[in-house]
Amino acid sequence: MSENAGRPSVMFVCVHNAGRSQMAAAYTHHLSGGAVEVRSAGSAPADTINPAVRDAMLEEGIDISAEKPKILTPEAVQASDVVITMGCGDVCPFFPGTRYLDWQLDDPAGQGVDAVRPIRDEIKSRVTGLLSELGVTPVELKD
Repeated sequence: MSENAGRPSVMFVCVHNAGRSQMAAAYTHHLSGGAVEVRSAGSAPADTINPAVRDAMLEEGIDISAEKPKILTPEAVQASDVVITMGCGDVCPFFPGTRYLDWQLDDPAGQGVDAVRPIRDEIKSRVTGLLSELGVTPVELKD
Protein backbone atom coordinates (compact mmCIF):
# COMPACT_ATOMS: atom_id res chain seq x y z
CA MET A 1 0.00 0.00 0.00
CA SER A 2 1.03 3.57 -0.51
CA GLU A 3 2.31 5.57 2.41
CA ASN A 4 -0.72 7.88 2.41
CA ALA A 5 -2.38 6.95 5.72
CA GLY A 6 -2.82 3.33 4.63
CA ARG A 7 -5.20 4.27 1.82
CA PRO A 8 -4.94 2.27 -1.40
CA SER A 9 -3.51 4.29 -4.28
CA VAL A 10 -4.80 4.01 -7.85
CA MET A 11 -3.38 5.60 -10.99
CA PHE A 12 -5.23 5.85 -14.32
CA VAL A 13 -3.18 6.23 -17.49
CA CYS A 14 -4.24 6.97 -21.08
CA VAL A 15 -2.56 8.78 -23.96
CA HIS A 16 -3.87 12.33 -23.59
CA ASN A 17 -5.10 12.33 -19.95
CA ALA A 18 -8.03 14.39 -21.24
CA GLY A 19 -10.88 11.85 -21.26
CA ARG A 20 -10.93 8.26 -20.02
CA SER A 21 -8.32 8.56 -17.28
CA GLN A 22 -9.82 11.85 -16.06
CA MET A 23 -13.31 10.31 -15.84
CA ALA A 24 -11.96 7.26 -14.01
CA ALA A 25 -9.96 9.40 -11.57
CA ALA A 26 -12.96 11.65 -10.88
CA TYR A 27 -15.28 8.70 -10.28
CA THR A 28 -12.72 6.99 -8.03
CA HIS A 29 -12.25 10.14 -5.98
CA HIS A 30 -15.98 10.84 -5.63
CA LEU A 31 -17.27 7.28 -5.23
CA SER A 32 -14.56 6.38 -2.68
CA GLY A 33 -15.39 9.41 -0.56
CA GLY A 34 -11.67 10.10 -0.33
CA ALA A 35 -10.82 6.57 0.87
CA VAL A 36 -8.58 6.03 -2.19
CA GLU A 37 -5.60 8.12 -3.23
CA VAL A 38 -6.10 8.88 -6.93
CA ARG A 39 -3.72 9.90 -9.72
CA SER A 40 -4.07 10.19 -13.47
CA ALA A 41 -1.63 10.93 -16.26
CA GLY A 42 -1.02 10.59 -19.96
CA SER A 43 1.87 9.43 -22.12
CA ALA A 44 1.30 12.45 -24.43
CA PRO A 45 -0.96 14.81 -22.43
CA ALA A 46 -3.36 17.15 -24.22
CA ASP A 47 -3.51 20.84 -23.42
CA THR A 48 -6.98 20.70 -21.88
CA ILE A 49 -9.72 18.33 -20.73
CA ASN A 50 -11.98 17.09 -23.55
CA PRO A 51 -15.05 19.42 -23.43
CA ALA A 52 -17.50 16.57 -24.18
CA VAL A 53 -15.99 14.56 -21.29
CA ARG A 54 -16.28 17.59 -18.99
CA ASP A 55 -19.96 18.02 -19.99
CA ALA A 56 -20.73 14.30 -19.58
CA MET A 57 -19.25 14.33 -16.08
CA LEU A 58 -21.19 17.49 -15.18
CA GLU A 59 -24.35 15.49 -15.94
CA GLU A 60 -23.25 13.21 -13.08
CA GLY A 61 -22.68 16.17 -10.76
CA ILE A 62 -18.87 15.95 -11.05
CA ASP A 63 -17.02 19.06 -12.24
CA ILE A 64 -13.62 18.23 -13.74
CA SER A 65 -13.20 21.58 -15.52
CA ALA A 66 -10.35 22.61 -13.18
CA GLU A 67 -8.35 19.43 -13.96
CA LYS A 68 -5.31 19.64 -16.22
CA PRO A 69 -3.78 16.78 -18.23
CA LYS A 70 -0.53 15.61 -16.61
CA ILE A 71 2.54 13.82 -17.97
CA LEU A 72 3.13 10.22 -16.91
CA THR A 73 6.14 9.89 -14.61
CA PRO A 74 7.84 6.74 -13.27
CA GLU A 75 7.61 8.21 -9.74
CA ALA A 76 3.80 8.47 -9.92
CA VAL A 77 3.52 4.91 -11.19
CA GLN A 78 5.87 3.61 -8.51
CA ALA A 79 3.86 5.41 -5.79
CA SER A 80 0.63 3.65 -6.86
CA ASP A 81 -0.69 0.29 -5.66
CA VAL A 82 -2.81 -0.24 -8.78
CA VAL A 83 -2.10 1.19 -12.25
CA ILE A 84 -4.93 1.02 -14.78
CA THR A 85 -4.01 1.66 -18.39
CA MET A 86 -6.53 2.66 -21.04
CA GLY A 87 -5.03 2.34 -24.48
CA CYS A 88 -1.59 3.77 -23.72
CA GLY A 89 0.23 0.71 -25.04
CA ASP A 90 3.64 -0.17 -23.69
CA VAL A 91 4.66 3.33 -22.55
CA CYS A 92 3.69 2.71 -18.93
CA PRO A 93 6.73 1.91 -16.79
CA PHE A 94 6.55 -1.43 -14.99
CA PHE A 95 7.46 -1.86 -11.33
CA PRO A 96 7.39 -5.18 -9.46
CA GLY A 97 4.80 -5.23 -6.69
CA THR A 98 2.44 -2.89 -8.52
CA ARG A 99 -0.83 -4.35 -9.79
CA TYR A 100 -1.55 -3.51 -13.44
CA LEU A 101 -4.93 -3.67 -15.17
CA ASP A 102 -5.77 -2.74 -18.76
CA TRP A 103 -9.27 -1.44 -19.41
CA GLN A 104 -10.23 -1.62 -23.09
CA LEU A 105 -12.44 1.44 -23.62
CA ASP A 106 -13.42 3.50 -26.63
CA ASP A 107 -11.51 6.77 -26.94
CA PRO A 108 -13.76 9.81 -26.43
CA ALA A 109 -11.38 12.08 -28.39
CA GLY A 110 -13.26 14.01 -31.06
CA GLN A 111 -16.63 12.60 -29.90
CA GLY A 112 -19.71 14.50 -28.78
CA VAL A 113 -21.44 14.10 -25.43
CA ASP A 114 -23.84 11.48 -26.85
CA ALA A 115 -20.89 9.24 -27.74
CA VAL A 116 -19.08 9.95 -24.45
CA ARG A 117 -22.00 8.92 -22.19
CA PRO A 118 -21.67 5.14 -22.78
CA ILE A 119 -17.89 5.36 -22.20
CA ARG A 120 -18.54 7.35 -19.01
CA ASP A 121 -21.09 4.81 -17.80
CA GLU A 122 -18.72 1.88 -18.51
CA ILE A 123 -15.95 3.64 -16.57
CA LYS A 124 -18.31 4.26 -13.63
CA SER A 125 -19.24 0.57 -13.59
CA ARG A 126 -15.59 -0.52 -13.67
CA VAL A 127 -14.61 1.95 -10.94
CA THR A 128 -17.42 0.66 -8.73
CA GLY A 129 -16.09 -2.88 -9.21
CA LEU A 130 -12.53 -1.78 -8.51
CA LEU A 131 -13.58 -0.09 -5.28
CA SER A 132 -15.27 -3.30 -4.18
CA GLU A 133 -12.05 -5.24 -4.92
CA LEU A 134 -10.14 -2.70 -2.80
CA GLY A 135 -12.61 -3.16 0.07
CA VAL A 136 -14.05 0.34 -0.33
CA THR A 137 -17.83 0.78 -0.24
CA PRO A 138 -18.85 3.24 -2.99
CA VAL A 139 -20.75 6.31 -1.82
CA GLU A 140 -23.73 7.71 -3.70
CA LEU A 141 -23.15 10.66 -5.99
CA LYS A 142 -25.05 13.76 -4.97
CA ASP A 143 -27.53 15.11 -7.52
